Amino acid sequence: MAASCGKDNTPLPAGPPTNLALTVTVSTDNSGTVQFKATATNAVSYDFDLGNGVFRSVSDGNLTYRYTASGSYDINVIAKSASGQTASLRRTITVAVARSLIWADEFDSPGAPDPAKWGYDIGAGGWGNAELQYYTNRLENASISNGTLKISAIRESFSGSPFTSARLISRNKFSFKYGRVDVRAKLPIGAGTWPAIWMLGNNFGTVGWPACGEIDIMEHRGNDPNRIHGTVHYTGNSGGGGIGGTVLSSNVSTSFKVYSVEWTDQYIKFLIDDAVFFTFANSATLPFNQPFFLLLNIAMGGNFGGAIDPAFTSSAMEIDYVRVYN
Repeated sequence: MAASCGKDNTPLPAGPPTNLALTVTVSTDNSGTVQFKATATNAVSYDFDLGNGVFRSVSDGNLTYRYTASGSYDINVIAKSASGQTASLRRTITVAVARSLIWADEFDSPGAPDPAKWGYDIGAGGWGNAELQYYTNRLENASISNGTLKISAIRESFSGSPFTSARLISRNKFSFKYGRVDVRAKLPIGAGTWPAIWMLGNNFGTVGWPACGEIDIMEHRGNDPNRIHGTVHYTGNSGGGGIGGTVLSSNVSTSFKVYSVEWTDQYIKFLIDDAVFFTFANSATLPFNQPFFLLLNIAMGGNFGGAIDPAFTSSAMEIDYVRVYN
Protein backbone atom coordinates (compact mmCIF):
# COMPACT_ATOMS: atom_id res chain seq x y z
CA MET A 1 0.00 0.00 0.00
CA ALA A 2 1.33 3.38 -0.87
CA ALA A 3 2.14 5.62 2.09
CA SER A 4 -0.17 8.60 2.57
CA CYS A 5 1.45 11.90 1.88
CA GLY A 6 -1.47 13.91 3.22
CA LYS A 7 -1.62 15.92 6.46
CA ASP A 8 -2.20 14.08 9.73
CA ASN A 9 -5.45 14.46 11.69
CA THR A 10 -3.94 16.07 14.85
CA PRO A 11 -6.19 18.98 15.82
CA LEU A 12 -4.61 22.36 15.92
CA PRO A 13 -4.24 23.92 19.38
CA ALA A 14 -7.11 26.09 20.46
CA GLY A 15 -6.51 29.79 20.16
CA PRO A 16 -6.22 32.15 23.12
CA PRO A 17 -9.29 32.89 25.24
CA THR A 18 -11.39 35.69 23.81
CA ASN A 19 -14.41 37.68 24.87
CA LEU A 20 -13.49 37.39 28.55
CA ALA A 21 -16.26 38.78 30.74
CA LEU A 22 -16.75 38.91 34.50
CA THR A 23 -19.99 39.28 36.42
CA VAL A 24 -19.72 40.13 40.12
CA THR A 25 -22.59 39.94 42.61
CA VAL A 26 -21.87 41.35 46.07
CA SER A 27 -24.27 40.16 48.74
CA THR A 28 -26.45 42.92 50.17
CA ASP A 29 -26.67 41.31 53.62
CA ASN A 30 -23.21 42.61 54.66
CA SER A 31 -21.97 39.05 55.05
CA GLY A 32 -18.98 39.66 52.77
CA THR A 33 -20.14 37.00 50.32
CA VAL A 34 -19.34 37.65 46.65
CA GLN A 35 -20.29 35.54 43.62
CA PHE A 36 -18.03 35.67 40.58
CA LYS A 37 -18.94 34.37 37.11
CA ALA A 38 -16.28 34.51 34.41
CA THR A 39 -16.86 33.46 30.81
CA ALA A 40 -14.58 33.34 27.78
CA THR A 41 -14.42 31.61 24.43
CA ASN A 42 -11.78 28.83 24.34
CA ALA A 43 -11.26 28.93 28.11
CA VAL A 44 -10.89 25.67 30.04
CA SER A 45 -10.04 27.13 33.46
CA TYR A 46 -10.02 30.40 35.38
CA ASP A 47 -7.64 31.71 38.05
CA PHE A 48 -8.92 34.36 40.46
CA ASP A 49 -6.72 36.78 42.39
CA LEU A 50 -9.21 38.01 44.99
CA GLY A 51 -7.25 41.11 45.94
CA ASN A 52 -6.49 40.04 49.51
CA GLY A 53 -3.68 37.56 48.94
CA VAL A 54 -6.09 34.69 48.27
CA PHE A 55 -6.06 32.81 44.94
CA ARG A 56 -8.62 30.33 43.65
CA SER A 57 -8.82 28.22 40.47
CA VAL A 58 -12.04 26.87 38.94
CA SER A 59 -12.84 25.13 35.68
CA ASP A 60 -16.27 26.59 34.98
CA GLY A 61 -15.66 30.24 35.92
CA ASN A 62 -18.07 30.17 38.87
CA LEU A 63 -16.69 31.08 42.31
CA THR A 64 -18.29 32.09 45.61
CA TYR A 65 -16.04 33.65 48.23
CA ARG A 66 -16.68 35.29 51.62
CA TYR A 67 -14.49 38.25 52.59
CA THR A 68 -13.87 38.72 56.31
CA ALA A 69 -13.30 42.49 56.30
CA SER A 70 -14.89 45.48 54.64
CA GLY A 71 -12.88 47.21 51.94
CA SER A 72 -12.12 47.68 48.26
CA TYR A 73 -10.47 44.75 46.51
CA ASP A 74 -8.70 44.70 43.14
CA ILE A 75 -9.79 41.49 41.41
CA ASN A 76 -7.86 39.86 38.57
CA VAL A 77 -9.30 36.89 36.68
CA ILE A 78 -7.12 34.95 34.22
CA ALA A 79 -8.75 32.69 31.65
CA LYS A 80 -6.63 29.83 30.28
CA SER A 81 -7.05 27.85 27.06
CA ALA A 82 -6.15 24.18 26.53
CA SER A 83 -2.89 25.28 24.97
CA GLY A 84 -1.98 27.40 28.00
CA GLN A 85 -2.67 30.76 26.41
CA THR A 86 -4.26 33.36 28.68
CA ALA A 87 -6.37 36.47 28.80
CA SER A 88 -6.98 38.57 31.91
CA LEU A 89 -9.47 41.09 33.21
CA ARG A 90 -9.30 43.36 36.26
CA ARG A 91 -12.14 44.74 38.34
CA THR A 92 -12.32 46.68 41.62
CA ILE A 93 -15.11 45.74 44.01
CA THR A 94 -16.28 47.16 47.33
CA VAL A 95 -17.42 44.77 50.04
CA ALA A 96 -19.20 45.57 53.31
CA VAL A 97 -18.89 43.19 56.23
CA ALA A 98 -21.11 43.87 59.23
CA ARG A 99 -19.65 43.18 62.64
CA SER A 100 -21.65 41.65 65.44
CA LEU A 101 -20.73 41.55 69.11
CA ILE A 102 -19.80 37.99 70.09
CA TRP A 103 -18.44 38.53 73.63
CA ALA A 104 -18.10 41.43 76.05
CA ASP A 105 -17.54 42.43 79.64
CA GLU A 106 -18.87 45.86 80.60
CA PHE A 107 -17.72 45.51 84.23
CA ASP A 108 -21.03 46.68 85.63
CA SER A 109 -21.28 44.30 88.62
CA PRO A 110 -19.24 45.46 91.67
CA GLY A 111 -16.81 43.08 93.31
CA ALA A 112 -14.61 40.43 91.78
CA PRO A 113 -14.38 39.97 88.01
CA ASP A 114 -16.99 37.57 86.56
CA PRO A 115 -15.60 34.03 87.10
CA ALA A 116 -17.55 32.84 84.05
CA LYS A 117 -15.41 35.15 81.91
CA TRP A 118 -12.08 35.50 83.70
CA GLY A 119 -9.57 33.35 85.50
CA TYR A 120 -6.19 34.31 86.96
CA ASP A 121 -2.54 33.58 86.50
CA ILE A 122 -1.15 33.42 90.05
CA GLY A 123 2.43 33.54 91.29
CA ALA A 124 5.81 35.14 90.74
CA GLY A 125 9.10 33.95 89.30
CA GLY A 126 9.61 36.70 86.75
CA TRP A 127 7.23 35.27 84.11
CA GLY A 128 10.13 34.96 81.67
CA ASN A 129 10.82 38.70 81.72
CA ALA A 130 12.50 39.24 85.12
CA GLU A 131 9.33 40.94 86.40
CA LEU A 132 9.04 41.73 90.12
CA GLN A 133 5.33 41.36 90.88
CA TYR A 134 3.39 38.51 92.46
CA TYR A 135 0.08 37.98 90.66
CA THR A 136 -2.85 37.33 93.00
CA ASN A 137 -6.60 36.81 92.77
CA ARG A 138 -7.31 39.24 95.61
CA LEU A 139 -9.80 42.09 95.42
CA GLU A 140 -6.95 44.41 96.33
CA ASN A 141 -5.41 43.68 92.92
CA ALA A 142 -8.48 43.18 90.73
CA SER A 143 -11.95 44.52 91.48
CA ILE A 144 -14.90 46.20 89.81
CA SER A 145 -16.45 49.42 91.08
CA ASN A 146 -18.34 52.32 89.53
CA GLY A 147 -18.56 50.53 86.19
CA THR A 148 -14.86 49.84 85.64
CA LEU A 149 -12.37 47.07 86.36
CA LYS A 150 -9.35 48.19 88.34
CA ILE A 151 -6.19 46.11 88.06
CA SER A 152 -3.90 47.50 90.74
CA ALA A 153 -0.14 47.16 91.13
CA ILE A 154 0.86 47.69 94.76
CA ARG A 155 4.23 48.01 96.47
CA GLU A 156 4.00 45.46 99.29
CA SER A 157 5.96 42.45 100.44
CA PHE A 158 4.02 39.35 99.39
CA SER A 159 5.34 35.79 99.31
CA GLY A 160 8.86 37.00 98.69
CA SER A 161 7.97 39.57 96.01
CA PRO A 162 8.14 43.37 96.49
CA PHE A 163 4.97 44.09 94.47
CA THR A 164 1.56 42.55 93.86
CA SER A 165 -0.67 42.84 90.81
CA ALA A 166 -3.18 40.76 88.83
CA ARG A 167 -3.30 39.01 85.46
CA LEU A 168 -6.77 38.14 84.24
CA ILE A 169 -7.12 35.52 81.50
CA SER A 170 -10.09 34.24 79.48
CA ARG A 171 -8.36 30.91 78.79
CA ASN A 172 -10.78 27.94 78.86
CA LYS A 173 -13.67 30.42 79.16
CA PHE A 174 -13.57 32.38 75.90
CA SER A 175 -11.45 32.35 72.77
CA PHE A 176 -12.04 33.38 69.17
CA LYS A 177 -10.52 33.26 65.72
CA TYR A 178 -10.43 36.51 63.72
CA GLY A 179 -12.43 39.62 64.47
CA ARG A 180 -11.98 42.90 66.31
CA VAL A 181 -11.24 43.61 69.95
CA ASP A 182 -11.97 47.00 71.55
CA VAL A 183 -10.76 47.76 75.06
CA ARG A 184 -11.46 51.18 76.59
CA ALA A 185 -8.85 51.77 79.25
CA LYS A 186 -6.95 54.31 81.31
CA LEU A 187 -3.37 53.26 82.04
CA PRO A 188 -1.38 53.29 85.29
CA ILE A 189 1.22 55.91 86.00
CA GLY A 190 4.73 55.49 87.34
CA ALA A 191 8.14 54.48 86.11
CA GLY A 192 8.41 50.70 85.96
CA THR A 193 4.71 50.02 85.37
CA TRP A 194 4.04 47.76 82.39
CA PRO A 195 0.32 47.38 81.61
CA ALA A 196 -0.71 45.07 78.80
CA ILE A 197 -3.84 44.07 76.89
CA TRP A 198 -2.95 41.01 74.83
CA MET A 199 -3.78 37.56 73.45
CA LEU A 200 -2.21 34.09 73.26
CA GLY A 201 -2.97 31.13 71.01
CA ASN A 202 -5.19 28.42 72.50
CA ASN A 203 -2.48 25.80 71.95
CA PHE A 204 -0.22 27.57 74.46
CA GLY A 205 -0.49 24.59 76.81
CA THR A 206 0.78 22.10 74.22
CA VAL A 207 3.28 23.93 72.01
CA GLY A 208 4.34 26.62 74.48
CA TRP A 209 5.44 30.17 73.82
CA PRO A 210 6.28 31.65 71.33
CA ALA A 211 5.10 28.86 69.02
CA CYS A 212 1.49 29.52 70.07
CA GLY A 213 1.70 33.13 68.87
CA GLU A 214 1.15 36.32 70.86
CA ILE A 215 -0.73 39.48 69.85
CA ASP A 216 -0.06 42.49 72.09
CA ILE A 217 -2.97 44.85 71.50
CA MET A 218 -1.49 47.44 73.84
CA GLU A 219 1.64 47.71 75.95
CA HIS A 220 2.88 50.82 77.75
CA ARG A 221 6.06 51.59 79.65
CA GLY A 222 5.74 54.01 82.54
CA ASN A 223 9.36 54.91 81.77
CA ASP A 224 8.28 56.14 78.32
CA PRO A 225 4.92 57.82 78.98
CA ASN A 226 2.24 57.98 76.29
CA ARG A 227 4.04 55.72 73.80
CA ILE A 228 1.74 52.82 72.90
CA HIS A 229 3.17 49.56 71.53
CA GLY A 230 1.40 46.99 69.33
CA THR A 231 3.39 43.82 68.67
CA VAL A 232 3.20 40.22 67.48
CA HIS A 233 5.46 37.43 68.70
CA TYR A 234 6.04 33.98 67.19
CA THR A 235 8.85 31.51 66.69
CA GLY A 236 11.90 33.35 65.32
CA ASN A 237 10.42 36.75 66.15
CA SER A 238 9.77 36.91 69.88
CA GLY A 239 10.76 38.80 72.99
CA GLY A 240 12.91 41.75 71.96
CA GLY A 241 12.62 40.49 68.37
CA GLY A 242 8.84 40.81 68.22
CA ILE A 243 7.46 42.66 65.20
CA GLY A 244 5.40 45.76 65.87
CA GLY A 245 4.94 49.48 65.83
CA THR A 246 4.41 52.35 68.25
CA VAL A 247 2.45 55.56 68.37
CA LEU A 248 2.81 58.55 70.65
CA SER A 249 -0.56 59.44 72.17
CA SER A 250 -1.42 61.86 74.97
CA ASN A 251 -2.79 61.66 78.51
CA VAL A 252 -3.05 57.86 78.44
CA SER A 253 -2.85 57.72 82.24
CA THR A 254 -5.42 60.47 82.87
CA SER A 255 -8.02 59.77 80.18
CA PHE A 256 -9.63 56.72 78.59
CA LYS A 257 -8.51 55.55 75.14
CA VAL A 258 -9.86 52.69 73.03
CA TYR A 259 -7.15 50.16 72.18
CA SER A 260 -8.10 47.83 69.34
CA VAL A 261 -6.93 45.07 67.07
CA GLU A 262 -8.50 43.98 63.77
CA TRP A 263 -7.45 40.43 62.95
CA THR A 264 -8.08 38.49 59.73
CA ASP A 265 -6.34 35.72 57.80
CA GLN A 266 -4.60 38.47 55.82
CA TYR A 267 -3.56 41.07 58.40
CA ILE A 268 -3.45 42.18 62.03
CA LYS A 269 -4.07 45.91 62.47
CA PHE A 270 -3.38 47.80 65.69
CA LEU A 271 -5.42 50.90 66.51
CA ILE A 272 -5.84 53.56 69.16
CA ASP A 273 -9.09 55.53 69.15
CA ASP A 274 -9.89 53.91 65.77
CA ALA A 275 -6.68 55.14 64.09
CA VAL A 276 -4.39 52.40 62.69
CA PHE A 277 -0.77 52.77 63.77
CA PHE A 278 0.68 49.40 62.69
CA THR A 279 -0.29 46.62 60.27
CA PHE A 280 1.22 43.14 60.25
CA ALA A 281 0.76 40.82 57.26
CA ASN A 282 -0.73 37.49 58.36
CA SER A 283 -0.34 34.28 56.35
CA ALA A 284 -1.18 30.60 56.53
CA THR A 285 2.37 29.78 57.69
CA LEU A 286 2.02 31.81 60.90
CA PRO A 287 0.33 30.80 64.18
CA PHE A 288 -2.25 33.59 63.93
CA ASN A 289 -4.91 31.41 62.32
CA GLN A 290 -6.35 29.64 65.35
CA PRO A 291 -8.45 30.69 68.36
CA PHE A 292 -6.78 33.08 70.82
CA PHE A 293 -7.71 34.01 74.39
CA LEU A 294 -7.44 37.37 76.16
CA LEU A 295 -5.17 38.62 78.95
CA LEU A 296 -5.20 41.84 81.02
CA ASN A 297 -2.42 42.68 83.47
CA ILE A 298 0.09 45.09 84.96
CA ALA A 299 3.66 43.85 85.33
CA MET A 300 6.30 45.69 87.32
CA GLY A 301 9.84 46.25 86.08
CA GLY A 302 11.42 43.47 84.10
CA ASN A 303 13.13 43.50 80.73
CA PHE A 304 10.50 45.79 79.18
CA GLY A 305 9.16 47.70 82.19
CA GLY A 306 12.59 48.83 83.31
CA ALA A 307 13.61 50.60 86.50
CA ILE A 308 10.85 51.20 89.04
CA ASP A 309 10.41 54.59 90.69
CA PRO A 310 11.55 54.21 94.34
CA ALA A 311 8.61 56.41 95.34
CA PHE A 312 6.03 54.20 93.60
CA THR A 313 3.31 52.97 95.96
CA SER A 314 0.39 51.90 93.76
CA SER A 315 -1.38 52.60 90.49
CA ALA A 316 -4.16 50.97 88.48
CA MET A 317 -5.16 50.19 84.93
CA GLU A 318 -8.85 51.08 84.75
CA ILE A 319 -10.88 49.26 82.09
CA ASP A 320 -14.33 50.43 81.06
CA TYR A 321 -15.11 47.49 78.75
CA VAL A 322 -13.74 44.66 76.64
CA ARG A 323 -15.75 43.98 73.46
CA VAL A 324 -15.08 41.34 70.83
CA TYR A 325 -16.72 41.40 67.40
CA ASN A 326 -16.80 38.74 64.69
